[in-house]
Amino acid sequence: MRTNRALFLAIGLLIASGCFPQGCAVGGEVQPAPEHGFVPLFDGASLNGWVRRGGEASYRVENGELVGATRPRQPNTFLCTARDYRDFILELEFKVDPELNSGVQIRSESRPDYQNGRVHGYQIEIDPSQRAWTAGIYDEGRRGWLSSPEPKAAATFRQNDWNSLRIEAKGDLIRTWLNGVPAAEIHDAMTAQGFIALQVHGVGDRKDELTVRWRRIQIKTLDDSKSFGEKQ
Repeated sequence: MRTNRALFLAIGLLIASGCFPQGCAVGGEVQPAPEHGFVPLFDGASLNGWVRRGGEASYRVENGELVGATRPRQPNTFLCTARDYRDFILELEFKVDPELNSGVQIRSESRPDYQNGRVHGYQIEIDPSQRAWTAGIYDEGRRGWLSSPEPKAAATFRQNDWNSLRIEAKGDLIRTWLNGVPAAEIHDAMTAQGFIALQVHGVGDRKDELTVRWRRIQIKTLDDSKSFGEKQ
């Protein structure tokens, strides 16, 4: 009888918290549980663990999603992790306004001795324009384009809908996937570690709000004992 009571209590706690074996309810939707070895970077309820840099675009949480919103006459704005990462696998989903450019910074920096603290480093592009270079690799604030995406990957981009990004970085190798399709790959050793950041691109004088949304942001840090590129 005691065992049954304990079981009923545990089930009740799961229901009350909105968590189930397949994930947790955030904003009315059951979010999948993280893959083995992954930890969430976004808790679905707050901006804890993140720091805004650059411009003054706004970031907020709505229905379990992290929302970046433009403001007029602001430069590129970045919501950055409070800690740095070296070798990792990063997965997330995003949905972007068709008229807004965005991106995901990795191994990035903001230093007083570099252009007055300008955010710079590797960026995984989010590009809903006709150019369609989402998941290409750009060097923000430094060298510009490093690799455009493979056409097969670019063709998977879903306008006005959720898309998935997978980013792997280990040593000098950086690789990306868009909606499960290999997109870009580079070998580059310019920066070995840095923060991760979510970009809201500047829109000049435009006053209407454009948004980019992210969800299911999770990361797995890597060490030398794990095979790079292998889902575990």
